[in-house]
Amino acid sequence: MNADILQSLLSHQRALVPYAHPIYSVRSARVMAQEMLFRFTDDEGELRAVGTIFANNEIPYAHKVSLDLLCLDSAFRLLSGTVPVDRMHFINLEPSTLAHPDFWDHLPRWVGGLEVNPGQVVVEFTESHSIHNLDELQVYAKRLRDHGLKIAVDDLGAGVASLTHMARLAPDFIKADRSLVEQVHRRPYQAALLNALAHFAERMRVGFIAEGIELYEELTAVMDADVPWVQGYVYGRPEPILDLGAAIKATQSQRERVS
Repeated sequence: MNADILQSLLSHQRALVPYAHPIYSVRSARVMAQEMLFRFTDDEGELRAVGTIFANNEIPYAHKVSLDLLCLDSAFRLLSGTVPVDRMHFINLEPSTLAHPDFWDHLPRWVGGLEVNPGQVVVEFTESHSIHNLDELQVYAKRLRDHGLKIAVDDLGAGVASLTHMARLAPDFIKADRSLVEQVHRRPYQAALLNALAHFAERMRVGFIAEGIELYEELTAVMDADVPWVQGYVYGRPEPILDLGAAIKATQSQRERVS
């Protein structure tokens, strides 16, 4: 990742472009939620996911926090406008951002400006947060719930800490990683595991979502495993929430909000 690109995002010279990826109910085939994502245009004119920056271990912690705060501010600002009120809204959050005081300083304003009930906003934690920080993460999860927000554990199945995260955080939603979904129609052990997790989630009254579904055969196998909610390219790719020109103006207006 070119450091100039990151700096141009943080200085608002390069726009964050918001996208929404729908999450469907298997039973009703209706959109029940949407995950908010952010992309940017690189120097070659290609759209790239902001997640590629967070995945780069060479990016300093402080810069990642600044970028995450910028994404969060944009997400909550969008939720303070005209948004669908008949669904949940999932927002990604880097767990390391929770340790930064600026996040907690901004949060009351973000929640206070929502046009939807705070209980319709779901903050996604990735399971990559190291297991020895779970005690700290539990405290942060409680603070988020005190503001009325819901919690999701993302990427379940992508690492050894996944089940520990699920047990300790007691989330409102769990999202099965693509690694549990890929070729599930050919892998009976994966199908059995998804089925076991689906019934566990139902018993604990936790929303369960299988993400990364790209093939109809995978979708059929996930449905046969009794997974209630699904997300993936088989239903369509994320769609931009704003056109590029509007997104540029929106990110420019964030300067005073985040600084």
